[in-house]
Amino acid sequence: MNIYVGNLSYNITEEDLQQAFAAFGQVASAAIITDQFSGRSKGFGFVEMPVKEEALAAIAGLNGKTMHDRALNVNEARPRADRRSGGGDRGGGRGRPGGRSRY
Repeated sequence: MNIYVGNLSYNITEEDLQQAFAAFGQVASAAIITDQFSGRSKGFGFVEMPVKEEALAAIAGLNGKTMHDRALNVNEARPRADRRSGGGDRGGGRGRPGGRSRY
């Protein structure tokens, strides 16, 4: 089961995350999402636990628990939205109606 972990302190490491969840069972992976340019944590991550019952116990046990002075937001991860479209119709007209350009 894939688990979302939000409101992470910027000081938490992937090892810290793995250890916290390992108290509830087997952890397949733990990842903190980082900014691609700065490398700084975005304040959330994901933990994969193969046994659903252990994952549910971890969610119940860690949601709201304080870690590095921040209350964790822990729940089952939702499927990622399809982002292939690029986000809307750009039109190619440099922001002018009907695609006309004065340049």
